[in-house]
Amino acid sequence: MATNEFRIVTQWQVEADIAEVSAILSEPLRFPDWWGDVYLGIRILAKGDAEGIGQQVAVHSKGWLLYHLHWVGTLVESHAPQGWVIEATGDLTGRGVWTLIQNGPMADVTYDWRVTTDRPLFRRLAPVLFPVLAWNHRWAMARGEDGLMREVVRRRKTPPP
Repeated sequence: MATNEFRIVTQWQVEADIAEVSAILSEPLRFPDWWGDVYLGIRILAKGDAEGIGQQVAVHSKGWLLYHLHWVGTLVESHAPQGWVIEATGDLTGRGVWTLIQNGPMADVTYDWRVTTDRPLFRRLAPVLFPVLAWNHRWAMARGEDGLMREVVRRRKTPPP
């Protein structure tokens, strides 16, 4: 593993069907609505095919720390509702693998994020900064788990049009 490469695995448990969770996580333009502490802006660059493969989104995100990240996520594999794989380029380069497993009434959600930091300062200081950057990522993902649980409840209360 390169010194500027990070692998962080996040696990969530959400009281929901994986189809509900998959539907929410498959709408990146809505991330700022329920994960707004982290996702500040997302715009579609390419729509992708009927399964979404090739969809590209430009992402402006941040964590608790003061730095912002600008990256592009591209959907490269879809196994919905069980998961999908995205590739990241920009301030972060690598891939994220979402896996959703139904466990009784709970959706077990795993996100395996393997990226390199491409900003010069992060690249040089990565070995020293890893604990801080990993903590920042865990903070961001905890905001996501909280927001996802709220979004599941909100969607259940709001009938579809």
